Amino acid sequence: MNQIVETSQCVGCAACHDTCAHKAISMQTDAEGFPYPCIDQSKCTDCKMCQKVCPVIHIDDLKKNDFEEPHCYAAIHKNMKIRWDSTSGGVFSALAEGMYAQGGYVGGAIYNEDFTVRNYISNNAEDLAKLRSSKYLQSNAEGLFSEIKSILAGNEKVLVCGTPCQMAALRSFLKKDYDNLIIVDFICRGVNSPKVYRKYLDSLEQKFGGKVVYVKAKNKELGWRNLTRKVVFDNGKSYYGVLMQDDFRRGYHTNVFCRPSCYACEFKGFPRIADITIGDYWGIEKVDKNMDNNIGTSVVLINSKKGFDYFNLVKDSLEWISTPFKSVLSGNIALKKSLEPAKIDRELFFKDLDAGTFDDVVQKYFPIKNGYNGGLKKKVKSILKLGKFFYTHYAFHPLSFFNFIRLNFIRKNTSSSLAKKNLLYAMPSAVFDIHPSAKIILKKGIIYGNNPVKGLKMPTALRMEANTTLEIHDGPLTRYGTAPYNLRYGAYIEVVNGGKLTIGQGACNVGLTIMCAKEVSIGNGVRIGRNVSIRDFNGPHVIVSDTYVTHAPVCIKDHVWLCTSCTILPGVTIGEGSVVAANATVSKSMPPRSLIAGTPAKVIKENIEWY
Repeated sequence: MNQIVETSQCVGCAACHDTCAHKAISMQTDAEGFPYPCIDQSKCTDCKMCQKVCPVIHIDDLKKNDFEEPHCYAAIHKNMKIRWDSTSGGVFSALAEGMYAQGGYVGGAIYNEDFTVRNYISNNAEDLAKLRSSKYLQSNAEGLFSEIKSILAGNEKVLVCGTPCQMAALRSFLKKDYDNLIIVDFICRGVNSPKVYRKYLDSLEQKFGGKVVYVKAKNKELGWRNLTRKVVFDNGKSYYGVLMQDDFRRGYHTNVFCRPSCYACEFKGFPRIADITIGDYWGIEKVDKNMDNNIGTSVVLINSKKGFDYFNLVKDSLEWISTPFKSVLSGNIALKKSLEPAKIDRELFFKDLDAGTFDDVVQKYFPIKNGYNGGLKKKVKSILKLGKFFYTHYAFHPLSFFNFIRLNFIRKNTSSSLAKKNLLYAMPSAVFDIHPSAKIILKKGIIYGNNPVKGLKMPTALRMEANTTLEIHDGPLTRYGTAPYNLRYGAYIEVVNGGKLTIGQGACNVGLTIMCAKEVSIGNGVRIGRNVSIRDFNGPHVIVSDTYVTHAPVCIKDHVWLCTSCTILPGVTIGEGSVVAANATVSKSMPPRSLIAGTPAKVIKENIEWY
C-alpha cells in the first residue's frame, strides 16, 4: 500500500501506526512540522488494517451517538485553584478527578521538555496538573491507542480527552464501545504546527535572554477573555501575550499555520462522536452572569447516555446550570464550521520560516499593524462609542463639558491627546481646584467622577496646589484593557506641597481619599474598593515617638487589591500581587503576593494569587 488517505485529509492521529502488526508504519514530520504516516513497503503485507482504523475513511460510520442534540451545561469547578489553573472553568479536572477516585486511568496531552506535545495516560492523580489546560499544538499520539486498548482489556476504567479527530480514531481503533471507557473531546478550532510554535518560543528566548521554563495558554492573571499566553524564562522574566498583540495567537487566528486537514474538518457538527464535549463557554455573560467573573467558564455537551451518567457522578464538584443549545452555538462556531484557508502562499511561508526567524514571517505575513491596531470599522465604532459617551454625560451638563474643554485643551499645563484619547473626562459630579502651575500628564485617559446612579449628586473633588503633578500613566496592558481609568464618584484627592501622584491602569470604586504631599505611586492593575484611604502626609500633627514620620512616599505596586475601607499610611510599600483586606490599617511595608489584614496590618498568608 502506498497511501492510506489523501495527505490533505490526514489528521495525523497515528491510529494506523498503532494498529500495524508488522510495524510497517512510522510517523514522519513534514516540512511544516506535522506528522504523517510513512509506509515501509518492505514490511507492508497490504492487510489494509491501517485503512480500517482511519477515522477519515470511516467518518460516516463513526458520526453517531445517543443524542442528536446534546444536553448542554455551563460549569465551573468549585475549587478556585483548579479553575484558575485551567484553560476554561476546570471541568476536565472534575472529570479526571472522578476517574482517579475510582482507581482508573486518565489520558490527555502534556508538554515535553522542549514544549512539543504528546499524549499521555496514567492512573496517578499527581499527573493531573500537567494534563490540565489546552496546548493548541498537534500532539504526538503514537502508542496511545494500543495502550488504552491494553488497559481496557485488563478491566481498568479509562477517561481520555483529545481532539475530535483523535477521539474518533480511538473509537475506530477499538472497534467496539467499552462500558469502562469515557471519551471526551473538546471544541477544536484547529491544531497548530509544532515547528512554528518552537520558532515562536525561540524568538521569545532571544528577546528575553533566557530559556523558556513554563508556558500557560489562557493564563488568568489578566482575565480569561484576554486569552493571555504567559511564558516564564529561567532568568525570572515573564512575557504576557495578550489577545492579538501576541504574534503566535495572531498567526493562529489568521489561519496561517494550522494542519491542512483542519481547513476541511470532517469532525465538525452533530451528533458528536465523544461521550462528552468540553470547551470555553463564550457568551456565558448573556446566559447567566452569576456563572461569569472572567476567570473562565466551561461549556459541557453531553452526547451519550454513558456521558450523562458520568457527568452526574462528578457534578457535585462543580457549580453548574443547564443552558440552551443555541446559546452554545452562538459563541462557538468551531463546533460546526471549519477554518477558512489563509490568503497567503503557504509553501512560501514555511520556506521563509526555514530561512529566517519567526519574527521575519510575522512582519511579512501577519504584522500587528494589519487591522489589529486600527482599521476603518474599528475607528468608526470607536467614534460612535465616544459620541454616545459625550451625549450621555454632557448633553445636559454644560459646566461639565466646559471643564472637559478647559482641562484638556485650554490649560497650558495639561498634557492631553485627542488623537490618542488621552483625556480627562470631567463628569458632572466632579469639582476641580487646580493651580495654573500644577501639571496634569495624561499618558492614558481618566474618567473623573463616574456616577452610574441616576439622580445621585455626590461630589468628586480634585485639588492641586502650585507645582504639583498628577500623572495617569500607560503601563503594561492589564485586564482593564485600553479603556480610560475609571474613578468613581465620591473621591477626594489632594496633591499639595509640590507632591506627585501617579496612577496606573486599573479601576477604583466609590469614596477614594488620597492625600499626596510627597509622592504616591499606584501601579497597573490595582483594584481599589470602596472608601479606601491612601496618604503620604499627616499634616502638621506630630506624635513624639522615634518611629513616627510626618510624611514619606507611598508605593502601591502592580496588581494589588485594596479592599473596602482599608488605610495606607505614609512610608508604606505594598508588594506586587498582594491583597489588603477590608478595614486593615497598613503602617509598614508589605511583601509581594501576600494577604494582609488587621490593625495594625500583618501578613496572614503568603504566595497568594488573585483576580
